[in-house]
Amino acid sequence: MADWNAEQYLKFEDQRTRPARDLLAQVPTTAPRKVADIGCGPGNSTALLVERWPEAAVIGVDTSADMLRQARERLPHHKFIEANVAHWTAPPGTEVLFANAVFQWVPDHLKQLKRLLSGLDDGGVLAMQMPDNLDEPSHILMREVALQERWRHQLSKAAELRDGLPKPGVYYDALKPLCSRLEIWHTVYNHALDGPEAIVEWVKGTGLRPFIDPLDLPERKAYLAAYTARIAAAYPAQGDGQVLLRFPRIFIVAVK
Repeated sequence: MADWNAEQYLKFEDQRTRPARDLLAQVPTTAPRKVADIGCGPGNSTALLVERWPEAAVIGVDTSADMLRQARERLPHHKFIEANVAHWTAPPGTEVLFANAVFQWVPDHLKQLKRLLSGLDDGGVLAMQMPDNLDEPSHILMREVALQERWRHQLSKAAELRDGLPKPGVYYDALKPLCSRLEIWHTVYNHALDGPEAIVEWVKGTGLRPFIDPLDLPERKAYLAAYTARIAAAYPAQGDGQVLLRFPRIFIVAVK
């Protein structure tokens, strides 16, 4: 895929940051010295960590140069590094690992979660949330369009790129032996957006990227037109003209 686009991602900054706020509210640590924001993106989640723990050394980690550029502009006095979490190790003494909507993109992420949690000292916290929405119309329809004859050759692999997340019990059994405390829950958000086109704009910044990045401009326009038509049918307007994007997310707070 092409690099992430920070500007596209931040079109819905308030709604995208809301789960990070909700996750952070459940982190029990009071005064950590070192905190890492894994998959920090454009720094919107990192800013929450800095606000809560102004005395901590907070670092952001991401694979995207464009996201890191935006994060450094937002928080110029904090450290951001370009790294893949699958090959990254937290600095010694890190007390909080915070991950907002990143591990769904990481192959074999359960293995990585166990590795990162194992590396923490006792009392350290791994706090994460991930979209759990592959069975929502927004994602079912992008796969359906991709498998139409016109795009099947180019996009069949994209349609199979991500597996659904494991059930909560799988996370529990994998992480609980490493934890003194483990909390797992789902929250379903219903984001009020300005019509079906806004839903398309939302997913263009995240889940739709593997489907549109391989296409040239005419094919991309045609794919988006077909997808938007299906989104309009799946998400009818409310009384005020808004549409509700139903968005389930899974949250995990693990204390070593």
